[in-house]
Amino acid sequence: MASQRDIRRRINSSKNIKQITRAMQFVAASKLKRAQDATLSARPYAEKLDEVLADLAIVLGGEEHPLLARREGGKRLIVLITTDRGLAGALNTNTIRFAAQAITGHEGDLTVVTVGRKGRDAMRRARVPIEAHFEGFGDRPQFADVLPLARLITDDYLAGTYNKVDIVFSQFVSTLSQRPAIDELLPIAPSDDTEGIPGNQFIFEPDPASVLRQLLPRYVATRLFQAVLEAKASEESSRMVAMKNATENADELIEDLTLSYNKVRQANITREMIEIASGAQAR
Repeated sequence: MASQRDIRRRINSSKNIKQITRAMQFVAASKLKRAQDATLSARPYAEKLDEVLADLAIVLGGEEHPLLARREGGKRLIVLITTDRGLAGALNTNTIRFAAQAITGHEGDLTVVTVGRKGRDAMRRARVPIEAHFEGFGDRPQFADVLPLARLITDDYLAGTYNKVDIVFSQFVSTLSQRPAIDELLPIAPSDDTEGIPGNQFIFEPDPASVLRQLLPRYVATRLFQAVLEAKASEESSRMVAMKNATENADELIEDLTLSYNKVRQANITREMIEIASGAQAR
């Protein structure tokens, strides 16, 4: 059985850990509100842009712009978005495992662009070719932050380096739920709803081709930015829940250790009393 000193040392260590996890929980909670508001406010714009581009894809087709053309075979690019820091529960593990399934299920050449150190380290360990790496975009991602990544992807796709580009990220569902998702970024897919074509839903001026040339660069950047916002909100919510659970576990551990400490202390007192009584009787 451990001594009183050892148990007391473990209690103090658990209390220190509890202070750290509680502080991290409160910090993540304060950041979550801002990240959640940014994610939810950006969704309508991204969805409407998707709708407009999908309608343009129906009217124009791949012959109008190479970003709309579907090419058979070729190399596939996966943009993997994870966090730079850990202590976010199973968030990164689930996202990386989801990406690994997409990678192993693909036949042919494949490479990845990683956003966040956790994804980069995992791809290195798995010996997956990494085309480029971007550090996380901080606690407050800005649209300008993703422009270099969007330009890299667009230029390589137009050059014929890739025939398909997908984004793997953690989608924010709620504070308690985040799920890994994969979205096709390029080529742009026509809408399944053929009723929403220009003339019924949109009127393009001066013409659909001119609108397409202006919208495509912003479309790629917007899709990437939305994925980054979703991942950031997922990170903060997952970290808040993980640190809350860690704090509660520390409380339970402190209670168990305190009980053990009292038992050992009582046993020592009882033993000392018996020794004193035995010594008195021996006299």
